[in-house]
Amino acid sequence: MNNPNQSLWEIFYKGLFEQNPIFRLALSLCPALAVTSTVVNALAMGLSVLFVITANNVVVSLFRHWVNPKVRVPVFITSIATIVTVVQLVLEAYFPELFKALSIYLALIVVFAIILARAEVFAAKNTVVPSFFDGFGMGAGFAGAMVLIGVIRELFGAGTIFGFQVFSDAYNPVLIMILPPGGFILIGVMIAGINLFGEYQEKNRAAKAKAGATPALQGSEA
Repeated sequence: MNNPNQSLWEIFYKGLFEQNPIFRLALSLCPALAVTSTVVNALAMGLSVLFVITANNVVVSLFRHWVNPKVRVPVFITSIATIVTVVQLVLEAYFPELFKALSIYLALIVVFAIILARAEVFAAKNTVVPSFFDGFGMGAGFAGAMVLIGVIRELFGAGTIFGFQVFSDAYNPVLIMILPPGGFILIGVMIAGINLFGEYQEKNRAAKAKAGATPALQGSEA
């Protein structure tokens, strides 16, 4: 069960960096590679996943006492599939171009490991409010990572952001950035860099904790 001393902010924040689905857990890399050639597509996919994971966490938390543990996974997948269908219908009705661009990757949200994992690990064991913040944090972390990847790929691959020209006409786009190999390389480099930064932070915290414990130990010996 969730640590009762953990604040809602801590529950939300861990999804942004410490347990970021793409950069730290390396989950759902397929859409991160496939739909981030433009910022618009990356943002649309990110917001779709944010909505699905948050809504599913709330639903699973609400009905956690009525779900037989033996059939919990099919129930969770049914809940996710229902919410994803709603997202697909809304996009198809109001944003047909986005719906066409994301195509099959919207349907694949149903089997995203991060959504099922949060339902199993967190929402099924906690109340609605913490489950909401857990899903929202994980979804925000996913969406933020998608947009960041999309910005870099579109900027250097086409010289634009959100379709608006950023570099001058003299700029020669690095076309590999909007192709799958470029996306694969970029994501790998970003995961490596962010993980190294995370390790650096952990070492700093450990060093500070050790430094703080040493004077206290010396005082007790005195």
